[in-house]
Amino acid sequence: MVGKGESFAGLTVALVTPFADGEIDEAALRALVDFHVESGTDCLSPVGTTGESPTLSHDEHEQVIGIVCEQAAGRIKVMAGTGSNSTSEAIRLTQFAQSVGADASLMVAPYYNKPTQEGFYQHYRAVCEAVDLPIVLYNIPGRTAKNIEPETIARIGELESVVAVKESTGSMDQASQILAISDLTILSGDDSLTLPLLSIGGRGVVSVVGNIIPDDVKAMLVAFDNGDLATAQDWHTRLFPLCRDLLGLATNPIPIKAAMQLLGRDSGEVRLPMTPLDDAEQEKLSATLCGYGLLSENG
Repeated sequence: MVGKGESFAGLTVALVTPFADGEIDEAALRALVDFHVESGTDCLSPVGTTGESPTLSHDEHEQVIGIVCEQAAGRIKVMAGTGSNSTSEAIRLTQFAQSVGADASLMVAPYYNKPTQEGFYQHYRAVCEAVDLPIVLYNIPGRTAKNIEPETIARIGELESVVAVKESTGSMDQASQILAISDLTILSGDDSLTLPLLSIGGRGVVSVVGNIIPDDVKAMLVAFDNGDLATAQDWHTRLFPLCRDLLGLATNPIPIKAAMQLLGRDSGEVRLPMTPLDDAEQEKLSATLCGYGLLSENG
C-alpha cells in the first residue's frame, strides 16, 4: 500500500549547519545544497537535530531555512525542521517555512515538557489548522523524553497535512504497529536500521551519514526498491560501521561534523554545549573513514 507521504520516499539528508567563527557560514551552506543536488539526494532537511537546531536562535533558524530553500530553487525538495516544545512557536516556524517555499515540515515531538498523548495530538492538530504544509512527524523519545505511542501517531495521521513519520524509536514493533493501523509513510530515523525498516514497509530514510556519502545510501534504497535484496544487504553491511561510528562515537552531530572536517567539507565547528571529539575518538573516526575508503591512511 502506498502511504500518504510517498512523495517524500527515498533519501532525505538531515543537513548539518556549517559555522565559521560562531556564525552561520552561508557560502558553505549553499555549497552543501548544490552538492546534494548534484549527488541525486531526493530531499534536504535543514535545522533538525543534525543541524544543531537547539543552539540556533529563532532568527538563525529562519535564516538557514530561507537559504536552503533559495539555493534549492526547486531542484531538490526541502523538509524544514520546524518543531518546538511550544505549539505557538512550531506554528510560527512552520508558517515561515511555507512562506519561503519549503515542501514539507519535519516536526519533532514537543520535548522536555512531556505532553500527554492527548497533548501530542492537540499540538499537531493546532499546527495543521494554522498551516497548509505537509508534515512529517518526528518521534525520537531518546531526545524528547516521551514516546508518541503508535495509536496516537495513527490518530495524528488522520489529520490531512500529516503524511509521514520519521521513526527514531529503534523499535521495529512500533514501526510495524504504525504501518498496521495507519496509512502514513514511514522513514527511518536511524541510518543503521534503514534496511530492516524497509523490509517491513518503510519507504526511505532521513539520513545523517548521507551528508558525506549520499550516493551510497541512495544505492541501497534503489537496490531494495528494485527487488535486489542481495545488493541492498551488501550496501547495509558496508555502510554499517560508518553509520555506527557517526552516531555512536559521540552525540550527533559531533561525529558527522568531524568527519566532514576530515574530508574537507566543513569547518567541524559545533556550538556549545556540543564539544569536539577527543583525540581517541578522532583517531577511531579516522580509522573508520579509512576503512570505508573515504580517507587515505596518511590523511
